[in-house]
Amino acid sequence: MTPDENEAVEAFERLGLTSYQAKVFIALQQLGSGTARDVARIADVPRSQVYSVAESLADRGLLEIQQSSPIRYRPVDLEEARNTVRDRFEREQDRAFDYVEEVRRESAGEETQEDIWTVRGRDRVDGRVVDLLSSAESRIVFGTRLPELVTESIERTLERKASADVSVLGVSKTAAVREGLASLEGVRTDAPPSHHESDHRSGRIVIVDDDGILLSVVDDDGTETAIWSSGSLFASVLIQLIESSSETPA
Repeated sequence: MTPDENEAVEAFERLGLTSYQAKVFIALQQLGSGTARDVARIADVPRSQVYSVAESLADRGLLEIQQSSPIRYRPVDLEEARNTVRDRFEREQDRAFDYVEEVRRESAGEETQEDIWTVRGRDRVDGRVVDLLSSAESRIVFGTRLPELVTESIERTLERKASADVSVLGVSKTAAVREGLASLEGVRTDAPPSHHESDHRSGRIVIVDDDGILLSVVDDDGTETAIWSSGSLFASVLIQLIESSSETPA
């Protein structure tokens, strides 16, 4: 086989055909139609194998069999063959992924979700903060000392939840951050206890209702890492500890 033909055979194999099926199909495209002897002459397939391979290709809708003596084979139109292979591939793909999805659903129903998750990277933490804020039903506490950690999407989410009668409190020791949060409609602001003045590693804190929390730290290189939990006993207890000690870091 030429390198191009070898690549074509390998491509057909990835689409679900065997090597012999691909070779017979390609040979018949070259011939237009032919007998098993004709196919074996130009394809690297033993003549004894051509009959069964041709039958399997006919079952797939890729060639037609003429009941003559000797039996002759003719490939279907290329566009018809292309559609047949594509449809079969898509059906097999759907069957495979439907099964995997079912297994995943069953597994998810049996396992207990972990209480604490870790998120690394500014963009991923941004997304998790917005997701947590969006889930709030009664109250939000959002705090940070860094203006760059109050993104536009966070501001929009805070205003949207405030307009939906969610109590929204912004906390920061940085005046510029408090002023920015106070400019958002429906958002109240406050400053944390003064003994947090020496805190130079805290990133963000998010408290949502009574069972959702996110805490992040910022490394010297600016990388942000957060832990978060929602709908868990861990989150509820941690929120109670933070609020009972009045040590909301920001």
